[in-house]
Amino acid sequence: TKSGNDAIERIRFSIDGMTCAGCAANVSGALNAIEGVQKAVVNLTSEQAIVDFQAGGDMTVLQAAVFAAGYEATPFQAEASLKGNKIGSRRLGLMVAGSSILTLPLVGQMVAGWIGLGYNLEPWLQFLFATPVQFIFGWRFYKSGYRALRLLSSNMDQLIVLGTSAAYGYSFYHWYTDLQEHLYLEGAATIITLVLFGKWLEGQAKDRAAAAIWSLMAQQPNHAHLLRNGEEIEVPINDVKVGDILRVSPGQRIAVDGFVMEGRGGVDESMLTGEARAINKGIGASLIGGSINLDGVLTYRASAVGFETVLSRIIRLVDGAQASKAPIERWVDKIATIFVPVVIAIAVVTYLIWWLGIGDLDMAFTAAITVLIIACPCALGLATPAAVMVGTGVAARRGILIRDIEALERARDIDLVLLDKTGTLTTGNPKISFVDPCNKQEKDAFISLSASLLTNSMHPLARAVVGLAADSGLPNTNSKNFVDYPGKGVAAVVGKSRLIAGSYEFLSDFDLADEIPNNKNWMGLSLVHVAEVEPSRKYLGTFGVSDNLRPGAMEAVARLQAKGIQTVILSGDNKAASQVIADELGISIVISDVQPDGKVSEVMHFRKEGYMVAVVGDGINDAPALAAADIAVAMGGGSDVAMEAASITLMRDDPRLIVDSIEISRSVGRCIRQNLFWAFVYNIVTLPVAALGLLNPIIAGGVMALSSVSVISNALLLRRWKPEQDLD
Repeated sequence: TKSGNDAIERIRFSIDGMTCAGCAANVSGALNAIEGVQKAVVNLTSEQAIVDFQAGGDMTVLQAAVFAAGYEATPFQAEASLKGNKIGSRRLGLMVAGSSILTLPLVGQMVAGWIGLGYNLEPWLQFLFATPVQFIFGWRFYKSGYRALRLLSSNMDQLIVLGTSAAYGYSFYHWYTDLQEHLYLEGAATIITLVLFGKWLEGQAKDRAAAAIWSLMAQQPNHAHLLRNGEEIEVPINDVKVGDILRVSPGQRIAVDGFVMEGRGGVDESMLTGEARAINKGIGASLIGGSINLDGVLTYRASAVGFETVLSRIIRLVDGAQASKAPIERWVDKIATIFVPVVIAIAVVTYLIWWLGIGDLDMAFTAAITVLIIACPCALGLATPAAVMVGTGVAARRGILIRDIEALERARDIDLVLLDKTGTLTTGNPKISFVDPCNKQEKDAFISLSASLLTNSMHPLARAVVGLAADSGLPNTNSKNFVDYPGKGVAAVVGKSRLIAGSYEFLSDFDLADEIPNNKNWMGLSLVHVAEVEPSRKYLGTFGVSDNLRPGAMEAVARLQAKGIQTVILSGDNKAASQVIADELGISIVISDVQPDGKVSEVMHFRKEGYMVAVVGDGINDAPALAAADIAVAMGGGSDVAMEAASITLMRDDPRLIVDSIEISRSVGRCIRQNLFWAFVYNIVTLPVAALGLLNPIIAGGVMALSSVSVISNALLLRRWKPEQDLD
């Protein structure tokens, strides 16, 4: 979202009437032509349009543009869309059944002729069966084809209409001229029935492919239990404001993000983190809207509502991935838009060659119809979005949020990972190992003063010092004029003194580093040096802080290295502390004492050497390096700034998810390549076979219908994906 008059809001529409990649291109073109639309992406698989539109703009203008293009746009609602899809699927199923009943006698006549039974229907009876199939059950193809033609565009349904109408019209001509043995009604009726059946199967597969994002949306409660004047009342979720007090009972979903004020219980956050275990929540603990309260009554204060909740942000991230297009997909879309005219031209040439060149009018007609029917570009149009939709959904359920498809593409080629130390490889909950003030007699005063200085800092080392003062029962004085220097340290006024705390390099900026003693007992620990810069200039003392490895860090590094991916520690901490962690993990390259701008330089250095670089971090000081990387991975417990800069966000503080994200990216990439390969092979092989007259139109209709289903079915196999470590 931009600021001021350039604010952009994301709107999601359900699009009715799309049948192929050409339709999606028509809707996309209509929306992107509207003033105020920053970007509109149409997803054929989910039958939705996602539009970045000027905030406060008239949404009916967008709907009108879609309607003018021949389609219908309605604001997307997860439950309504699920219900609508079920109704639509049931209606289409009934159409398939009705069309099949009318087509079976025609097919029976054809089969009887093949085996020599001599079973023939009267021509008028054949037309009685075939006409409803052609113009009632097949009306959707005429309607869709006309929409595209009106816009001087093309789609797959035009091929269906041309092929089946030619067969029906040619049959009528033969009947009218008493050449009754040359009727092609069974071919036209069977093709429409098979394509309808294929559309029904395709719809079932699409619903399963879109289930991940819909299941996320379904986690959002519709109502909340609000406490007003001591009474609990149920209100719509949109009526909840930040600061409201709410209550949630066992078995209920937590309405919005908040902090526990009263009560204790276990909460299931697996729909966000992918980790199926109860997390104990007590007073002060954070709650995520959409998670389930398992036991105990919790009273909490709302901290984020509407689009600002964690769940809404996750949906927008998954949304963004499914709304984006890969370069290969944009290329496929261009092919799909010119494909139909090319196929029509091939059909005309085929007809002319068989008729004028060879003199076989029946074969000319049959071959031309088969070319029109077989050359459906739908499989091409579905190949990439189907795989992306299923893959990003599976990743989300595992606690991996992928921002866009380009991140998905790049992640599979990663060959070097730069890992932040504190909070990424370590727990980020460090403990004070020693306190070394200049004046040994004033240890408590030094701790109290340092805690007052650091109280407004969110850095893990600062929180350790503040926690030590609190545990020791020492006073914490309010500080003023607090300034955070990311990657270096902090400064603030405590009482009448201006104090600083941070790294050796930070104190060097104030010409105070020379006063810091070289103490061998400090080796291997993270250090926080404290000094006064006003009214006097003097070094006050040092805290030594130790941190533990995160569970799974050693396994994550081993798995990365087993894949041939080089691992490097990139840390702002001192070399000794960074080297201790590197030795434990078996990492040979350590880059330490690096400021945020220095991290960016290191990222650019490795990229210039030809590496595809991923940066993993969790803090504000990591954001510049994340932005400079090929792939930016933010740990879930990190800062909002880091997550905003990230291509991939991990919802659990588990380093193994770094490897999982690369594995799922490679699996999705492999699926896309498989889909595109078979879609192209299908068209490249079948077109010449059809033109040579070696393919029956009915078989062509069945194969064409099943090609799209096979592409989506292959994408659905991604739902079985598990990390390679789990498989081992």
